[in-house]
Amino acid sequence: MAERKPIESWLTDMDGVLMHEGVPVPGADAFIKRLRDSGRPFLVLTNNSIYTPRDLHARLSRIGLDVPWKSIWTSALATAQFLDEQRPGGTAYVIGEAGLTTALHDIGYVLTDHAPDYVVLGETRTYSFEALTKAIRLINNGARFIATNPDETGPSPEGALPATGSVAALITKATGVDPYFVGKPNPLMMRHALNAIGAHSESSAMIGDRMDTDVVAGLEAGMETFLVLTGLTRPEDIERHPFRPSRVVDSIADLVELV
Repeated sequence: MAERKPIESWLTDMDGVLMHEGVPVPGADAFIKRLRDSGRPFLVLTNNSIYTPRDLHARLSRIGLDVPWKSIWTSALATAQFLDEQRPGGTAYVIGEAGLTTALHDIGYVLTDHAPDYVVLGETRTYSFEALTKAIRLINNGARFIATNPDETGPSPEGALPATGSVAALITKATGVDPYFVGKPNPLMMRHALNAIGAHSESSAMIGDRMDTDVVAGLEAGMETFLVLTGLTRPEDIERHPFRPSRVVDSIADLVELV
C-alpha cells in the first residue's frame, strides 16, 4: 500500500465525536484548541440540518468547545450548494427547520408549495402528517425529491429518534420515487467541504463514529479515516462492514498528538 501524505487538514463529525447527547467528549476541547493553534484547515461536519452554523457555534460554545461558525459544515449547506449548482434561483417545498430554510434563502431559493422544482426533506422534531401528504402529492405531480441525509435514526437521551432517512422511506413508499441524498456518505458533501477549506483529499483525514456514513464517506473521498468509539459504533460492529477505517481509536483524545 502506498504511503499516505502527512495530514494537513481535518474533517470531523460532531455528534458522537466531539459531543455525545449534549455533553462534550473528554479531549474534544484539547483537539479543537490544537487545531486552532496549529492553523491547519478544519471543518466540523454534521448531517443534522436543523441548525444553522451560527446556532451550532453557540451550542458548542455553551459546552466549552470553541468552534468558529465558519468552520461548521452541515448537510443543509451542502444541499443548498448542490441545488444552487443544479438549478440556480429555483423553488422548493421544504420540510425542515431554520438550518435548511436559511441555507436555501441564502442562495436565493423561493420556498413555496405551488409547483416547486424540488421537494426538500430535512430534519425536524415536528414532522406533520399534513406536510408529508403535501410532499407526496407534489412529488407525484413532478417535483424532484431531495433529502439532506440518509440517517435513519438520531440519538436522544430517551433512545433513538426517527430521522430523515426513515421519513424519506415513507415518502418513497407512497410515491415510488427515491430521493437524492446530499449529506454523508455522499462524497459530494466531502468534496464541497474540502473545497471550502482549500484542502486535498490525499493530505486530509476524516474522523467519525459511524462506519456507514463517516468512514465510508471519507474512504470514498480518498481521505485517511479514523473511527472513534464514543458514538454509535462498537468494536464488534466494524467486522460487519466490507471496508475498514485507517485506524480505530477509543476517542478523539487519542488524536490530539497527531495535529
